Amino acid sequence: MNHDLIVEGFHGPGGWAEGRRILGLTTRAIGMEWDAAACATATAAGHTVIRTDVAAYPTAPFKGRIVGKVDSPPCQAWSRAGKGLGLVDQPLVHQAVEDLSRGRDTRAQLLTACKDARSLLAAEPMRWHHDLRPEWICLEEVPDVLPLWRQYAAILRGWGYSVWVGILNAADYGVPQTRRRAILIASRVRPVTAPPPTHTQHPGNDLFGEFLPGWVSMAEALGWSTGQVINTRGERKTSGGNEFSADGPAWCLTEKTRSWIRRNPATGETARITHAEAAVLQSFSVDHPWQGSASRRFLQIGNAVPPLLAAHVLSAATGLPAPAVTAPHAFACAA
Repeated sequence: MNHDLIVEGFHGPGGWAEGRRILGLTTRAIGMEWDAAACATATAAGHTVIRTDVAAYPTAPFKGRIVGKVDSPPCQAWSRAGKGLGLVDQPLVHQAVEDLSRGRDTRAQLLTACKDARSLLAAEPMRWHHDLRPEWICLEEVPDVLPLWRQYAAILRGWGYSVWVGILNAADYGVPQTRRRAILIASRVRPVTAPPPTHTQHPGNDLFGEFLPGWVSMAEALGWSTGQVINTRGERKTSGGNEFSADGPAWCLTEKTRSWIRRNPATGETARITHAEAAVLQSFSVDHPWQGSASRRFLQIGNAVPPLLAAHVLSAATGLPAPAVTAPHAFACAA
């Protein structure tokens, strides 16, 4: 068979899939996702998604067909915004990855010892990598999963892959949000490295003399006037307080973005952030067809991979030219 298929586990509403569209990557793709609302959103956007438990789905149907494998396992077990039980379970997840890399499936046994059943999902991609040996691989998770991605990297290098692993900030790729994520990029047919940034916190020339514009601000992306302030209404406990200026990138979005309030100090007017605005801050198009209740829409948006970041990571994995720098108004909502 031809290697003609991209398989994406934990598909969500279509962040990686929209990234493929931005990049112009037209290889057929099949996603797998458990959440009904996310499946409905992805399907409405024109993506092929199977509603299933990724951990229970067999790899055999894809034998000899897969060119790329993409995974963004659920972050809730690992996120410091929650209980962080994934960090407690980390030794068990490392053991599962090691076992799966040798063709030994000990997931059921290890799962009984996990404090959070979702922790072990971060080991799931290794089952697919071992069985199918895709041409290229992309993984994304919260920064605390970086040690696990480094374990993946060591195993993949032993199989002959070129691998880059590290932390990327979505704001460095034109996303109007400071979202840091642990990324792994691997290929067994070409050397890989981190995708070169297109933006920077402080505008200026990069190491190669190329001028990089500054980070895209929330106000730019949404077509707002300057000077507006976002209040997260006390649901975001940070040392910097619960307000930030919309004249810079947004803070990292979560499902709690539904409670963000925009305040214009000049007029005193306030407005709640809409799900369409939140989606633009993730670099989705303003008309992406979100499905489900308001809370489910914000959850999908907060969990998604920013498509623009995904496009740059996929470029590094596949060798396709990176997308051009996109002006903020290309994503803008009405003011």
